[in-house]
Order: sequence, then C-alpha cells, then structure tokens
Amino acid sequence: MPPSPRRPAPSHAASSPTVTVVIPALNEEHNLPLVLENLPPVDEVVVVDGRSDDDTVAVAREVRPDVVVVRQTRSGKGNALACGFAAATGDIVVTLNADGSTDPGEIPRFVDALLSGSEAAHGSRFRYGGDHRDALPAERLGHAVLSRLVNVLFRTRFTDLSCGFNAYWRELLPVLDLPGPDVPGLKRGRLAWGDGPEVETLITIRMATRGLRVVEVATVGYPRIHGDRPRRLLPSALRVLRTVATEYARRWRRVPPAATYRPEPHPRSLTPEPGADRPTGRHAARPVPPSRTRRRSDLRVIRGEGRDRS
Repeated sequence: MPPSPRRPAPSHAASSPTVTVVIPALNEEHNLPLVLENLPPVDEVVVVDGRSDDDTVAVAREVRPDVVVVRQTRSGKGNALACGFAAATGDIVVTLNADGSTDPGEIPRFVDALLSGSEAAHGSRFRYGGDHRDALPAERLGHAVLSRLVNVLFRTRFTDLSCGFNAYWRELLPVLDLPGPDVPGLKRGRLAWGDGPEVETLITIRMATRGLRVVEVATVGYPRIHGDRPRRLLPSALRVLRTVATEYARRWRRVPPAATYRPEPHPRSLTPEPGADRPTGRHAARPVPPSRTRRRSDLRVIRGEGRDRS
C-alpha cells in the first residue's frame, strides 16, 4: 500500500484554540433546540440547513441568536459537512448530529483529546466506555464485521465506522479531501463522491490513511429525541462496503479529488509572534502537553503518523 503523504506540522502547539461546532440539520425543529441548549461554552456554532421545510432555521436563531446558519449547496450529509467546514472559523471543529443522538456535553472530552496531542478525535459507540443505545443486535454485529474488514484492509483499529461525533484541527481538514461546496463541472442535481451518507465511513477511513494521528473517544449514541429513524440495515451495510471498496481502490490509484475544501487563513495566527497577544478561547485554560496522547481508558490511538518530529 502506498505510504500516506507527508504534510507540514500543525502550528497549534502554543495556541489557545477556539472551538466551532458544526451541526447539519434537516427538518429538526423539535430536536435542534435541545441540542443547542445543552452545548457547553464554545466560540461558534454553525448550523447547516439542508433546505428544511419546517422551522429548523427559525428555532435555531431563537434559541441561539449568535448561530451562523448556512445553506447546503447540494444535498446529502457530506455536502452539509463541507459547507459547515467552509464556514467555520475556529481552530478546532467539532461535528454533532442535530437529532439528539450525540451528547453535546461530551465536547470537552473530544477537545481534550486534541489538546493531548492527537490531530483528529473520532467518536466510538462500541469501545470501552461507550454505548450505542439505539442499535439492534443485527446492527452491532454488522458494525463489528465491517470494522474488522476495514481494519484488515487499512491496517487500523477502528471499532466504529459511522459515528457522526468527531473533532479536528481545522487547518488539517484539507487532508480529508472532501468535495468542496462548489465542484467545477458537476452537473446540476448530481452529487460528488462524499456528498451522501457514505461520508461518515469515508471520513473515518481517510482520517487514518491520510496520515492524521487519530484517537477514538468513547461516546454514547442515543435514540432520536423526537421522530423515528428508518431501519435500513442492508442498504446501510452495502453503502459501507461500497465506500470501503472505493476508498481502497483510490488508495492504490491515488485518484486526486475533483475539488476539496480549503479553509481561508485564520485571522488570528495559531503561532503568535513573541510579545504578541495570544488568541483567547474558552478551552485555553490548560497548556498543550507533548504530542504523546495520555493513556486513558476511553481513548485509543487508531492510526496515524502524527506531526513531524524534528
């Protein structure tokens, strides 16, 4: 298998990072307010509206007047994440589900995982300390089998392939090669690879295979607060298999993406000049330890070369 490309070391070692939470939402007027109300102190909240036909946007602005609302350029959760990443300005970007299946109160644990030296924190509902309270026995078995397949093919140690609770250093998001909000040459109404629900498995694989230092953070997955979630076990499993096969083939062919998300330079430098004021954030109380992740029962290093060492 070809080696992962090397990249410049992230420059956040001496920073006081700010945090942006990105929440894709489609017709979640009953669930989204509960998610927003339970957010811990963060610096920015971006709600990506999937062209909802209910009052999702209105209730988001009512509950949190400072919310940044952006509209998807295409459809699908992958496109929603790409649009949210493009709008985010925080040094750390955390993704949450709008239906209440992820607990906003766990955000500090994901941020702490990044501050401990990892470059991406991936939620897992199936490792020690986590739980998937909405999973049927067949779903648990399917997750175990598919995770084993991915781990064999990509030499990883994932226990959850499709968790929507993740955190990244924003400057490293281009490594994921997600299709950007605007893809040149894409026909109107068509989706790019990575726009749809396959994005969760795709990101999980690329976080590790593109050289990011990834840790799994145990998290609890809950049932939707309001509304029903359709149980489509076979289509979901086939979608994961297709994503695994496609990403495995792309690794060998080294197929370049059509267009990827490229963040604009942050207005506040992550490495202040001597004597300059450092950026302030609500998670700035603790210094950044060395790059080795602390050994904790709810964290596990999965794969990644980590930042370059001198």
